[in-house]
Amino acid sequence: MAVLERPCIARYRGFESHPLRLRSAEARKSGGELRQSFGVTKSAMHYVYSLNCKDGYYIGCTDNLKDRIERHQKGQIPATVNRLPVKLDFYLAIDNKYKAFEFEKYLKSGSGKAFIKKHLI
Repeated sequence: MAVLERPCIARYRGFESHPLRLRSAEARKSGGELRQSFGVTKSAMHYVYSLNCKDGYYIGCTDNLKDRIERHQKGQIPATVNRLPVKLDFYLAIDNKYKAFEFEKYLKSGSGKAFIKKHLI
């Protein structure tokens, strides 16, 4: 049985000056700017949170938790303006935007409300 050798990429002419190779080396040195050079940005965290309101609780989702809580407390969010004061009860950080919104939707469902009562509140 013959042993197959993997082709050496360095043999190909012009490899050292290939733009992908240079960007990759630059990205390794700069700590990950490769994604940004190709238009892919690092995903931000998304937060599913619960506020304890005067008449129960409120579930929401945001990518800037601190700002959203401040806006809730100032009465700038229509969903909680008549339910002040509000206090942050819990939050979950999720790196995928769509999963975060799906989890928020689940927590607002009947089985999600039961989950909250049993495990989180």
